[in-house]
Amino acid sequence: MSSEPKPGLPFLPGCSFRDPMKTSFHRSQTLGYKNGFAFSRLPTVGIGGERLYVNQPSQAELDELSNTGPTLTYGQAKKAPPSGFIPAHVAFDKKVLKFDAYFQEDVPLSTEEHYRIRQVGIYYYLEDDTISVIEPVVKNSGIPQGKLIRRHRVPKNDHGDHYHWKDLNRGINITMYGRTYRIVDCDPFTQVFLESQGIEVNPPEKMVFDPYTELRRMPMRMYITPSDFDQLKQFLTYDKQVLRFYAMWDDTNSMFGENRPYIIHYYLADDTVEVREVHKPNDGRDPFPVLIKRQRLPKTFVDKKKTFPSCVLEISDEEVLEWYTAKDFAVGKPTTLLGRTFFIYDCDEFTRNFYRDKFGITDFQPVEIKKKPPEEVPQVIPPYNGYGFLEDSLQNCYSLFPKPPRKDVIKMLENDHKVLRYQVALESPNPVDAKRRFILSYFLSNDMISIYEPPVRNSGIIGGKYLGKTRVAKPGSTTENAVYYGPSDLTIGSTIEVFGHRFVITDADEYVLNYMESNAESFPATTLQSMRDHFHPRQVVEETAKSDVPAPGTSKQEELDELIARVQEELKLHNYLNYSNIREALLRCDKDETGFLDKAKFLSVCDSVKVPTSAVLVNKLIDLCSCGDDKINYRDFLRAFPS
Repeated sequence: MSSEPKPGLPFLPGCSFRDPMKTSFHRSQTLGYKNGFAFSRLPTVGIGGERLYVNQPSQAELDELSNTGPTLTYGQAKKAPPSGFIPAHVAFDKKVLKFDAYFQEDVPLSTEEHYRIRQVGIYYYLEDDTISVIEPVVKNSGIPQGKLIRRHRVPKNDHGDHYHWKDLNRGINITMYGRTYRIVDCDPFTQVFLESQGIEVNPPEKMVFDPYTELRRMPMRMYITPSDFDQLKQFLTYDKQVLRFYAMWDDTNSMFGENRPYIIHYYLADDTVEVREVHKPNDGRDPFPVLIKRQRLPKTFVDKKKTFPSCVLEISDEEVLEWYTAKDFAVGKPTTLLGRTFFIYDCDEFTRNFYRDKFGITDFQPVEIKKKPPEEVPQVIPPYNGYGFLEDSLQNCYSLFPKPPRKDVIKMLENDHKVLRYQVALESPNPVDAKRRFILSYFLSNDMISIYEPPVRNSGIIGGKYLGKTRVAKPGSTTENAVYYGPSDLTIGSTIEVFGHRFVITDADEYVLNYMESNAESFPATTLQSMRDHFHPRQVVEETAKSDVPAPGTSKQEELDELIARVQEELKLHNYLNYSNIREALLRCDKDETGFLDKAKFLSVCDSVKVPTSAVLVNKLIDLCSCGDDKINYRDFLRAFPS
């Protein structure tokens, strides 16, 4: 029967114009490719392969096309177009090369495995030359697995090259991001593709498995023969029966250690041991009664490697070869429990009866514990640090709350307001310090010393207090044996050292000599004699100056010459005077060069250059050089200051 429709016939029920032998009813393809690009076209065949005359050219059109010369109508005949171009994303769409590989990973912190083998799958996508590495997830592995390297172009080297499918083969190592993978096999599609591209595929290798994982999959069966010891019978027999031992732990070898008493309880029901502390009132320890809680204590361990981390594992029957039992405790013997050695010196009456009936032991003589006397630690006094007095610093070494040293009140009352004053010079290599003079005051009431520097105008040095009142120790004094400077050490010409500075005593007050003579029994004879020798020339000059009556047969000029000689002897004691400055100051004031100056102006110039006008001899020389009441012949006065 023809499947072609018959026009004019009604489509009535029971009338069918279809071919009952037809089995294909698919639609024809309307998508085509031209020059590598997809385009739609009109169907020429209908459903079931029936020819569609609507989209077919007519016979007239076919005759016209066959009779038309292509050269005259369209010009030169064109060559047939090349075969259609198919882009890579279309040609290699969903085409992936799959390789089976593994890599080795070190395991440094485990004693059961030293390395780990991890199996991965390397996928190469031909569509865009990307690679991804995926590790199959193993349940309960404890390792983050899955996608190790996401899909992207993997760099091959530092020159900007990337891995290509030509670089992949079986039986080679490939390094990606510092991790080396060993390719052992590939799937059939990958093998066919590589061989079609002219690549010789290496023979496959066996996949390496993780030894620790294989060990976990097939656990070793261990058969333990149950013991014939009846623990229930032991519990029912010895329930609530406890052995009590009195022990001592000697911890005197450690810092702040001592002998500490303990009580050891051994429970016969389950062979457990408990160690309790013995507390006393005000013993200064925390109230924790139990040192070792009730438990089975190991006596001998199984021989293990030194690297076995036993400190972080619970002790089980597999690690212990022998446990402590009642026969391991005896009076008069030491016992080591968890690293501490306890000496058992006594036990109670129930323990004696148990050992007598069970083991036949009758010797329970208690041991007398003698406490070791504490070792005397010598007290070491640290060196003086320079702050405060030596006595104050020493009190800090004797007590946590130091007490001030006792003061001699009688001495303070007897010598109140008694001060010995000396003139000292600074001994220094600096030439600027050579002309500096200081006043050293020694306070007899508390043996303290203060130093004052008189200010000198235009000297460039600020005067004032140089050293406050303090006690000065002699060089070489220690904290235990402190020796301070006293009046007997302060003699003319002697040198004292004050906190690293050396001073030379050049002069003293007359009160110092008077005090030493009145208390001659308290001073050495050499000290008193040196002070007398220093003041003797001055006393002779003063006595002579007090006698206003000149010697008979002497004129005023002879008297002036004799007085000038005495003044020169007196001025030798004043080392700070600069004769040239005195002459220049007086000559500068006499602008007319008359040789005379007003008395008030003369005295002011003498004060500015530190001339001791208050001295008796100098005052008498000024009187001899006076011409009337208001004039002074300063040329005669300068004869006492030779250039």
